[in-house]
Amino acid sequence: MRNKERGLEKKKIVIIDGQGGRTGQLLIKRIKEAGLDCELLAIGTNALATSAMLKAGADSGATGENPVLVACRRADMIIGPVGILAADSMQGEITPAMAVAIGQSEAVKLLLPVNLCRNIVAGTRSLPLSGLIEDAVDTLSSLL
Repeated sequence: MRNKERGLEKKKIVIIDGQGGRTGQLLIKRIKEAGLDCELLAIGTNALATSAMLKAGADSGATGENPVLVACRRADMIIGPVGILAADSMQGEITPAMAVAIGQSEAVKLLLPVNLCRNIVAGTRSLPLSGLIEDAVDTLSSLL
């Protein structure tokens, strides 16, 4: 019996990032270091972000709006900065279609409260990016 038939298929984790891809890169690197058993799909809003995440060890990657739309339909979990839910955020790299696809996805969303791009999440601790990454990986580990 194959793993998929036994319900043991690896969880598909989609990491969405833009601009330079630093957040996604750090997330992927830390998830790999933690040895979590999951498939990591890096979706960059631009080629630079995708490249950074692939260099960090993502299992596969793609760039642009359509890959976001497709990945959101197939994901078990979506991870990224909170701005991925807001159209025109991340310096305009998140299109309205991307924000809708992410928001409507049945995947669990693990969002980092990066309080930039005029998206401020009340009640969150002000942590450096490394602290947000550690918290996200700990949360991911408990969910897997």
